[in-house]
Amino acid sequence: MRKIVVGTRQSALALTQTGQVVDQLKQLCEQHGIACEFEIKKIVTKGDRILDVTLSKVGGKGLFVKEIEQALFDGEIDMAVHSMKDMPFELPEGLVIGAIPEREDARDCLISGKGYTLDDLPQGALVGTSSLRRASQLQHRRPDLRIASIRGNIDSRLRKLESEGFDAIVLASAGMRRMGWADRTEHLLPPEHCVPAVGQGALCIECRGGDGFVLELLGRFQHEPTALAVRAERAFLGSLNGGCQVPLGAYAVVAPDTGSGAEPLLTISAIVGTPDGKTLLREELSGTNPEELGLAVAAKLKARGADRILAEVREEVQ
Repeated sequence: MRKIVVGTRQSALALTQTGQVVDQLKQLCEQHGIACEFEIKKIVTKGDRILDVTLSKVGGKGLFVKEIEQALFDGEIDMAVHSMKDMPFELPEGLVIGAIPEREDARDCLISGKGYTLDDLPQGALVGTSSLRRASQLQHRRPDLRIASIRGNIDSRLRKLESEGFDAIVLASAGMRRMGWADRTEHLLPPEHCVPAVGQGALCIECRGGDGFVLELLGRFQHEPTALAVRAERAFLGSLNGGCQVPLGAYAVVAPDTGSGAEPLLTISAIVGTPDGKTLLREELSGTNPEELGLAVAAKLKARGADRILAEVREEVQ
């Protein structure tokens, strides 16, 4: 029997979503008569250790994955469960994305404890988020809002909503739903108002490229429509050399299968903006090749000055 050690961050959300993945893999093994057992290993990452600085100022890519990837290289773990939005575009040589499971709700949600929508928030309301992407889009729609950084796990940020005087905070809906707190999400921000982060709501199962047993198992776990959408979003990310330090977002959806046998049609919406929201560039395209689609929407934004905006933002946060 093969023992598979699964690496994860140690936050409550990371452990919850990893536990859900392991439960699904166990069911898959039972269905296909695959003999293996699973163990979860908690790993602390740089992003978990530095909580008093905004993500844009911590710098570097892979804040939440590098230590976990090292454990893969060292053979301490056999696969890792990441939030896809934490994954840099380029993976270290020897590591691969073994599976992308079905996506959870990709939208952001606004939580106030008072039932506010984004448009209902009082004039000059204080809104907490650690994301330049969210800040840019929120202030573009509501220039009067005051945006303040808020870091920490979901539960600590929910506590800070009350203890630190915020009128509202913005979180990923997927995390709230995975924690069983969907009833607390209050107001879901439609992608037309707030384009999600690349890969938001999706998980990434990473493993060693030479581990045939794990790769074959994960191949059965792949959700192809989610994988197609994420491939388009990540192509966009790679073209703009993006990360959590810059205000950009992309969200792709796959048209329902009509049974015609034609290639699935994808539509991607993407934004690049200034942190203050005064400039927000947005483009939308449709196509059937995910990588070409992601590169094409990035090119359209570059033609409108996206590269210049991102270069200025990177210079400011260094």
